[in-house]
Amino acid sequence: MATPPQGYGRGGRGALLAALSQKETRRPGQGDGSSTEKKIEGAPTPPLVLGRGALGRLLLSQAAQASSRVVTPSVPQIGRGILGKGTGISLGRGILGVQSLSTPVGAKFATTTKTISPISEVQPSPASSSLSQTELSVPEGKLSKLSLKDHKGEAGKPLDLEVNYLRLKAIPGMGVFEYHVSFNPSVDSKNIRFRLLNQADIEEVIGKTKTFDGAKLYLPHKLQDPMTALSTKLPTDGSAVTLYFKFIGQVKPEDCIHLFNVLFRKIMLTLKMTQVGRNYFDPKGGIAIPQHKLEVWPGYVTSIQMYEGGLLLNCDASFRILRTVTAIDVLMDIVKMARRNEQDFRELAVKQLIGSVVLTRYNNKTYRVDDVAWDLNPCKTFTTHSGNEISFMEYYKRSYDIQIQDENQPLLIHRPKPKKGDPREEMSKFICLVPELCYMTGLTDDMRSDFKVMKDIAVHTRVTPNQRQAALQQFINNINTNSEAKQMLADWGVSVESGIVAVGGRLLPSEKLLMKNKSFYTNPEADWGRNITKEAVISAVHLNNWLVIVSKRDGCKANDFITMMKKVCPSMGINICEPVRLTLKDDRTESYLRALRDNVNQQVQVVVIIFPTSRDDRYSAIKKLCCIDMPVPSQVINARTISNHQKLRSVTQKIILQINCKLGGELWALEIPIRERTMICGIDVYHDISRGGKSVLGFVSSLNQSFTRWFSRPAFQQSGQEIIDCLKLAFLGALRKYYEVNHDLPKKIFIFRDGVSHSQMKHIAEYEVEQVSSCFQHFGESYEPTLSVLVVQKRINTRIFLSLNGRGHKSLDNPPSGTILDHTVTQQNWYDFFLVSQHVRQGTVTPTHYVVIYDSSNMRPDWMQRLTYKLTHLYYNWPGTIRVPAPCQYAHKLACLVGQNLHKDPSVELSDKLFYL
Repeated sequence: MATPPQGYGRGGRGALLAALSQKETRRPGQGDGSSTEKKIEGAPTPPLVLGRGALGRLLLSQAAQASSRVVTPSVPQIGRGILGKGTGISLGRGILGVQSLSTPVGAKFATTTKTISPISEVQPSPASSSLSQTELSVPEGKLSKLSLKDHKGEAGKPLDLEVNYLRLKAIPGMGVFEYHVSFNPSVDSKNIRFRLLNQADIEEVIGKTKTFDGAKLYLPHKLQDPMTALSTKLPTDGSAVTLYFKFIGQVKPEDCIHLFNVLFRKIMLTLKMTQVGRNYFDPKGGIAIPQHKLEVWPGYVTSIQMYEGGLLLNCDASFRILRTVTAIDVLMDIVKMARRNEQDFRELAVKQLIGSVVLTRYNNKTYRVDDVAWDLNPCKTFTTHSGNEISFMEYYKRSYDIQIQDENQPLLIHRPKPKKGDPREEMSKFICLVPELCYMTGLTDDMRSDFKVMKDIAVHTRVTPNQRQAALQQFINNINTNSEAKQMLADWGVSVESGIVAVGGRLLPSEKLLMKNKSFYTNPEADWGRNITKEAVISAVHLNNWLVIVSKRDGCKANDFITMMKKVCPSMGINICEPVRLTLKDDRTESYLRALRDNVNQQVQVVVIIFPTSRDDRYSAIKKLCCIDMPVPSQVINARTISNHQKLRSVTQKIILQINCKLGGELWALEIPIRERTMICGIDVYHDISRGGKSVLGFVSSLNQSFTRWFSRPAFQQSGQEIIDCLKLAFLGALRKYYEVNHDLPKKIFIFRDGVSHSQMKHIAEYEVEQVSSCFQHFGESYEPTLSVLVVQKRINTRIFLSLNGRGHKSLDNPPSGTILDHTVTQQNWYDFFLVSQHVRQGTVTPTHYVVIYDSSNMRPDWMQRLTYKLTHLYYNWPGTIRVPAPCQYAHKLACLVGQNLHKDPSVELSDKLFYL
């Protein structure tokens, strides 16, 4: 039981005595309307008392007033332990008296106090122009509130769209029926239970099509009797056993999602597809890229869910990049690198191979390399299932007619994941793989950074909307023409409709961008790169004292760059003076660090460092010095970037805009109606898995009404953890910084949370939103701003196509920037929508999925969608719209810089600048 507040008893008679002995006080903002300064820090506000004493206190207050009007205090929900400790609120029977005085006879009790925990599900109400709030039931000990409202918008131009979803139809008279299976005498072994249900005399009654987990049985048809008893014999000793099948009921389609997903995985194998990772690909349709020793396998990503439009199959064309080099080729290359030093060779081999995924083409299976067995080779023997000893060379020759060439190569080890049934037995098992038969999968870091490699791969993987539609249609044809796959669906009473789902979407109007002296509307491509370089920025920071550090061999490139800076800066409204130049004799990291330590002082505004080559260790060393030890905005430039004279002007323009942001300048803004006392936050988490270090939270919040200045702070937590523990500390710092800049606290707060999967949504809603809401009480009881939390999902398989009808034929194209889709393929129990914010010239655009997991603002869906789209225009590192709202991208850049390079908190002096761009 929670301890009552000191001096107020349990909220009963003690509270009445306390009320009699004290003068009547008013809360800030109540009473005579006089202004009261808001409490930011200091002693806590006296607790609100609700008990029998509250009734007496109210009666005394009424008697002292000339007016007979009753002032009703805000009443929290009634219940023990619901608010938890430390809230300073006592609940008692006086609540009934207080509400009876202020509530008309027959009226329901009103609950007006803002709750502090979210719920995870939202049910749409019938269409209505008003936006109402309703309390929902939640687990014990949790308070949650989210508006039950019609979350369909209406603003914008109608569009004819199609999505990469296929409808699943149920065959009349069929369904999924659940049975509980029991055994007499009892059978403890799950393996024996499976074998009993697969015996011929049992299958003759229940059928061959079934799903059994050891206790529950799912059938596509209903048995004749509610209780069916079948006798058979145990396969071990032949003793009699009786199986009882008790009918539970017909399963709803939304409860059969897992069953249908497993069914389609079986269909993929039936269609001769190979599983690589989680998805399935066609090895026969592989496309070779011989110049890079690569191969592209086409395939499909499938997922079945219950959406607002019913049971739908999401199907998207996918590609897997395979390398035509084997693990033995990698080992031979390492031998050359190690110069025959055995210790270096083993360290490099472990670094290159362990954790990678290899494909064995003789059976088209993938394995993760967990270890390298240096003491094993193909000549070693192992024991087969029959108990015979055989060498690896003999096994592959006998089973696959493969002659192993290298007898001395070490073997690779794969340890299968332990199953739930018997983890101890599974942990002792491992699979030995021969390196010359293992083909590497995926791309190396060097390949990803090679423009030519990525360009040649994109030729085959960057498909247009029409090509994606053709791939989906081919998938449907493959199922319908394969008798076995078609029968598997028919056995469960399901069929796939031909043709993808058509929906109606909306196009939001183009946005008006504001510069210092002019304004303009964005073009259909949502790109204003030319406009931004011809007009003065909103807030320019003039370069009066800046430093350029360059190696001796790149001195000419630095001169050209500085000359171009002087040409392009005036048109943007930025004044620039001659920099202090430091020319280094060499390009050693220590030389750059020494130059910075000797020349950076309080008067230096920004440091520009030109590197001859790209090196991560040198970049990290420079950033650590400039962000932690000697805080100063820094701009690192690769000499190759400014070596092309034809592109030097455009490159220099982008760099000067970046520098202006790092110095606290503002480039452009938008017209956002709800800007007054509004704070917008962005959150993302970076996981440094390779180093085994901690995960980094990136937190960004707006500081002004035009959302052009941002406060940024990172925080560290356990490695690989997506759920945020340290959010409260970062959010409190943001509120204090907002008050410091604006001399007031925000009354509307919007949080965009990036990097959350669907399975984590409920936990995020219950855990992180409660951290944010609990911060408000630190600024006084009267401070209760509205809060809206949106989860941003980028890694989705949903694709939206614009349907074009012309000249007698139908075609598909990418939808324009500003396309909204908020029905049919949205979740049943969530308030969500899809937004296409960026313009894509090649391939197929991927929309962004937004889920409103908490909302106390009563904002219309149209306004929520429009605000989200506006924020995609405010990322200062790109003169165009991006996939996510600007605060999310800022948080991502901050978390990556700290997680990859700094590994420590940057200086607080840089927290109000975009130093990480």
